[in-house]
Amino acid sequence: MTCATTYTAGRAGYPGDLPICSAGVSDRDDLLAGIKDKAVVHGDFVLSSGQRADKYVDLRRVLLDGRLGPLAGRVLLNATAHLSYDAVGGLTLGADPVATAMMHAAANRGTPVDAFVVRKTEKTHGLQRRIEGPDVEGRRVLAVEDTSTTGNSVLTAVDALTEAGAEVAGVAVLVERGARPAIQERGLPYVAVYELADLGL
Repeated sequence: MTCATTYTAGRAGYPGDLPICSAGVSDRDDLLAGIKDKAVVHGDFVLSSGQRADKYVDLRRVLLDGRLGPLAGRVLLNATAHLSYDAVGGLTLGADPVATAMMHAAANRGTPVDAFVVRKTEKTHGLQRRIEGPDVEGRRVLAVEDTSTTGNSVLTAVDALTEAGAEVAGVAVLVERGARPAIQERGLPYVAVYELADLGL
């Protein structure tokens, strides 16, 4: 059995780095192969953080793939099984397919979780909601992102969720690109399914 690693900030009630062991080893391995095959693009790119990179990990090519998307949902559910939450989501657009994949995977297991979308700014018409989907007030939620370099996007979602009255159980990403210190500084449990080294980067 192979263990992924959960990175936590060691706040009260959460020990340090926790190993996660899951029977879904083949899912994790299959998803990694899919990411390497479809999501790693070489070139000259400017990231949302403003940093430049010669390799871009386009996880939407995986999360919106008919075979790999459901696989990602299962892998993320396995990786966050030690956290207690009943809704998942984050800042649009990077978090949307992650949350949707987890929602469908959880429903298929008979343990449904809701998904939500955090807008970058509050909607100025209609219901004028910042967080779309089921209400999060008073609920324990998981903030997600496909990949994160600085943590800015997912922490923007965390702030919006906290303001809306939700309790944030932690942060989870498929690929860690450097956000760990920023997440840990906020005292949040942090789960990264893969490191850049796993992708050969």
